[in-house]
Amino acid sequence: MKKTLVPLWLALLAATAQAEVRLSNVFGEHMVLQRDRPLRLWGTATPGQTLTVELAGRTASTHVGANGRWRAELPPLPAGGPFRLLVRGDQAVELRDVLIGDVWLLGGQSNMELPLAATDTGVQEVASPQNPQLRQLRVPLRASVLPEAEIAPAPWVVAEPGRVGKFSAIGYHFARQMDAVQGVPIGLINTAWGGSMLETWVRREAALEDPDLTPAVRALPADNAAFSASLGKHLQDRVAAWQRGLPVQGLDTSRWSAAEDIDGNWPTLQAPGEWESQGLADLDGIVWLRKRVDLSASQAAGAAELHLAKVDDCDETWVNGQRIGGQCGYDQPRRYALHAGVLRAGANWIAVRVTDTGGVGGFHGEVAAMRLDTAAGVLSLAGAWQARVEKIQAAARPAANYAPAVAHNGLIAPLQGLSLRGVLWYQGEENSERAAAYADGFKRLIQDWRGQFDDPTLPFFFVQLAAWLPLADNQPGRGNWAELRESQAAALALPHTGMATAIDIGDEVDIHPRDKRTLGHRLAALALKELGLRSAPASGPRLLSHEARGGEFHLRFGDTAGGLRTARAGEPLRGFYLAGPDHRWVPAQAFFDGDRIVIHTPAVPTPVAARYAWVNNPSEANIVGGAGLPLPPLRTDNWPLETADRRYGR
Repeated sequence: MKKTLVPLWLALLAATAQAEVRLSNVFGEHMVLQRDRPLRLWGTATPGQTLTVELAGRTASTHVGANGRWRAELPPLPAGGPFRLLVRGDQAVELRDVLIGDVWLLGGQSNMELPLAATDTGVQEVASPQNPQLRQLRVPLRASVLPEAEIAPAPWVVAEPGRVGKFSAIGYHFARQMDAVQGVPIGLINTAWGGSMLETWVRREAALEDPDLTPAVRALPADNAAFSASLGKHLQDRVAAWQRGLPVQGLDTSRWSAAEDIDGNWPTLQAPGEWESQGLADLDGIVWLRKRVDLSASQAAGAAELHLAKVDDCDETWVNGQRIGGQCGYDQPRRYALHAGVLRAGANWIAVRVTDTGGVGGFHGEVAAMRLDTAAGVLSLAGAWQARVEKIQAAARPAANYAPAVAHNGLIAPLQGLSLRGVLWYQGEENSERAAAYADGFKRLIQDWRGQFDDPTLPFFFVQLAAWLPLADNQPGRGNWAELRESQAAALALPHTGMATAIDIGDEVDIHPRDKRTLGHRLAALALKELGLRSAPASGPRLLSHEARGGEFHLRFGDTAGGLRTARAGEPLRGFYLAGPDHRWVPAQAFFDGDRIVIHTPAVPTPVAARYAWVNNPSEANIVGGAGLPLPPLRTDNWPLETADRRYGR
């Protein structure tokens, strides 16, 4: 028996030591790989072995390094499929339904992230027939102090009725247009992260080229574990200072829901109101909030209803020691029925255990939505609540805007090696307060991404910010969003870039305009123009020259595609401003004169400069070219921008 046990043990050990042959998480069944470019593949396997990679009749061999990682490159393939990808070594892995087509990387913040189902045509689109040649990989959102080798696991999803609702709406409409013209598979790799700033998307080395970003980059912890430990210590100190004299660890919370005065030495939080703005900044975890309510006999009699506005993110709620409900969902109103006998004459206690899983935490919503409806009337519950922290949850990873480079490290770094057809970008809202600095930062990002994806001519098409904020708040010739739009347009100085203007698409009360079809189509027009598949202009009229002539100011344009006009025939020209030597901007009248627009106003008898659509919400500006594409915002002056001195970290 002993002679057979040793070989069996060794065999089991050898089998355990073998690493499964794996492809990187970016590769999966139903994926699209870039046509007409080298096909680079990578993954992990048992060190030292040789792997064979097969796809569509192409074969390559590669050696697995001592670190267990491997890379292989297959020669370019034309559009086609579906194919089977096979990787064989001491084990084998097979991916089916692989297409060869065009792969577009989607980046930016929430307007690129917005899913198709949430748009104005979403319901109809999701239910309509689909093209299975369109696929999306939604990269799971995670930031990292150091560059990651892998994205988190995620599937490639085929465009099918009922499944496309989670596609990026802009990406979906773009892909539909591109396929209609080209007839090739389109793959979308969606990395967009709502609320993310430009600086988080740049590579560390690129960030260090900017003196404004360098201190924050050099101050980054050594790794994610060090980040979490440092954050945990920082939060413990903050909580200890906020609830001075009360321990932070080793707590017995069994009586915190009790119907008695146990919270006299607790600090208070105002409700509704998120606790981050009340001394508990950056705190994720569990906080208890308690309130004593004194009721008359008539108020306590019979059934009642408790309203707690909304709770971010989850709550468990007790009244007089009885658990009466709980739910999760930061956007869900809390409303709990209290049967007769729960309330009593005299003192009553409401206890709410709030769990915040990320972002802000606590009660939020309208003051009127925090109340107790009794048989004898309504009592407001807004105001001070006793509060105490039960648990501090230090994030294992930084959030997107923790520091420069961290979103890049988690989402873009693991994709390096892929061949792409181009990049679609919609971002800038988060950077509007330091709009002037965006110009250099955005160009730096474009050039750096081209280097990372080993393509110096990688097409990069972006959306210029849509109209937003109340029209009544517009100030002639001013606005952070106006300045950000100019900084975006500065990237057009780089070759193989294009800008889809969105000043005619917006909502003054919603930062997320629901018309994403138009923007997807405009980005597709730019891409088709770049590929030589569109003869008409893909962007609005372009300013060629300007000059003052007495009391008039003349603008001359090119790329008008058959002539300048207003968006709706017969309406007056709107959106123009003139300034004289005093630099004071005044709304002005204008008229067409061939390929020119002539601007004038009696209020500026000697104009020296003109601006168009230069406000936060330029939705009233109405000049388009013959193709119907809007004239982008412009200015003829080079006067200093209001945001010129605003930089990252100051």
